[in-house]
Amino acid sequence: MPLNEAARGLELLFGLSFLLQTLEHLRMNRAMAPGGLWPWHLQRRDVPNRYARALLDQVFTPQVLHAQLLLRVVAVVVLVVQGSSLALVLFLFISHVLMLLRWRGAFNGGSDFMTLIVLTGMLIAQCMAQAGDPELGWRAGLWYISLQTVTSYFMSGWVKLLQPQWRSGEALVVFLNGAIYGPLPARHLLSRPLLARAAAWAFIVWECCFPLAFIGPFTALFFCATAVVFHFLVFWFFG
Repeated sequence: MPLNEAARGLELLFGLSFLLQTLEHLRMNRAMAPGGLWPWHLQRRDVPNRYARALLDQVFTPQVLHAQLLLRVVAVVVLVVQGSSLALVLFLFISHVLMLLRWRGAFNGGSDFMTLIVLTGMLIAQCMAQAGDPELGWRAGLWYISLQTVTSYFMSGWVKLLQPQWRSGEALVVFLNGAIYGPLPARHLLSRPLLARAAAWAFIVWECCFPLAFIGPFTALFFCATAVVFHFLVFWFFG
């Protein structure tokens, strides 16, 4: 795939993902308000520096936070329609870091950190473009995102490989029993130890072999397509 097509594809996929995240935060405005479940006046106690805390007090007032999220929606639409720029990516990067601080580091776990990785890669691309070499910038940014992504999958698989509960399939069953549709019915296929072990090992092998995606485009397509199925299953079972 030509570099410009890869860069544009990344912008479109990221735009959709970040728009969904932003709409999710907007929907939770009441929960983040002073009388909600996650008010800032409780979380601000985690900020040790009083000057930083005073600044964040202003950033996380309901009105300012709501305005920031609305600006994010506009910025994402511009990104999808016109493509990225240094000012646009820098705003989205700062906005995302602020939301990470608002949620003590992450709200959606790995999804938030993947967003940070992609924004960092795009920021690398835009900074190098400003220096006069946009092609090298996108190449560096895409490599950064690719290496971080592959490493994440590999480390996840390696950790599972070292855990006897994962090798036996027991950990997979425990996770699924705690899912939104859990516990698993007695007749569910994964309730059988042998099938649970086979499914767990399939995930372990797939994640540990993810670096093979660098062999070529078709191998990368296979691992990415499998990742789509994997994350859809996570969404299906865990909501």
